[in-house]
Amino acid sequence: MPELSRLVAAPSVVNIGHGTLNTLSDILADPALSPGSRIVVIAGKNSSQEVTAQLRGLVPDAMWVTAEDGTEEAAKILAAELRYTGFDLVIGVGGGRILDIAKFVAAANQWPSIAIATNLAHDGLASPVSILDAQTGRTSVGVTPPVAVIVDLDLLKSTPPAMLSAGIGDILSNISAIADWELAHEATGEAVDGVAVALARTAADTMLYHPGAVQDDDFLIALAESLVLSGIAMTMCGSSRPCSGACHEISHAIDQLFPEKSKPHGFQVGVGAVFASFLRGDQPTAQHLARALRQHAMPVLPEDLGLTTDEFIAAVVHAPSTRPGRYTILEHLDLSHEAIGEKVREFVQAFH
Repeated sequence: MPELSRLVAAPSVVNIGHGTLNTLSDILADPALSPGSRIVVIAGKNSSQEVTAQLRGLVPDAMWVTAEDGTEEAAKILAAELRYTGFDLVIGVGGGRILDIAKFVAAANQWPSIAIATNLAHDGLASPVSILDAQTGRTSVGVTPPVAVIVDLDLLKSTPPAMLSAGIGDILSNISAIADWELAHEATGEAVDGVAVALARTAADTMLYHPGAVQDDDFLIALAESLVLSGIAMTMCGSSRPCSGACHEISHAIDQLFPEKSKPHGFQVGVGAVFASFLRGDQPTAQHLARALRQHAMPVLPEDLGLTTDEFIAAVVHAPSTRPGRYTILEHLDLSHEAIGEKVREFVQAFH
């Protein structure tokens, strides 16, 4: 019989809403999700006392570890320190960086993990990738997605608005990333996973046309669901391809060249997505993306990121080197430094 389906290591449980942290007890009681009772909680040093107290009440016997450093080296050291301690489940509680560390530690030790989000800054919530700091900037490491994702809207009430809206930029950038993937298929024959594309595009379209704002529960639920969908899209094809193209290359370049000016990942890839769409000659998409970003008071132009035009030009020139082997509009056009400068200046003038 021909194979009619494929197995995907996606979260088994996704609970989004008010008070969903309390569902953790049911998750831990399910032997299919939680193999034992030796739990290590990885949290950030700035975790709120309210969240910490509530979670300690749910897992009173867990060991708590504070992740001070988001580097790949520090994550490796933490994974090694915990390897022979008898733990069998990692709970990450925090923003994207903490959840990435938790996923990395769990994967390094072949343990399952549970993600409890306290912000919605990027699409790593349920993805098979951990973004960690390295000597050359940020690096992507393949991991296993969490078995469960909890987004409790009550935990987001004290989150700075920027750490909610940043996730919008990450989701919207899917539109540009998909266009890059389809371009790679036409130009090089690279295979495109239609299911992954459908999931990533659905997530992006949800954000592109949603009339709400980060102050609205309905919008936050839609954003959280979109972040999860993007993570599953990446898991589906075993790559960040449906959610990462020239937009992410530009963001990585900014991190590498101007680390002191780095802004939240979602802000940078949002600007990168508008520029990549403009560079692609797709003015309607560029305009739609810019409108959606401005709807949420997010950056659209280099100056909104605190970058000069020349600095953004340097980032675009450097961008392809951040992801060797990934074919995007930048690699396709292969423009000279001078030509990139002209395009960036045209972009700034068009969207100012």
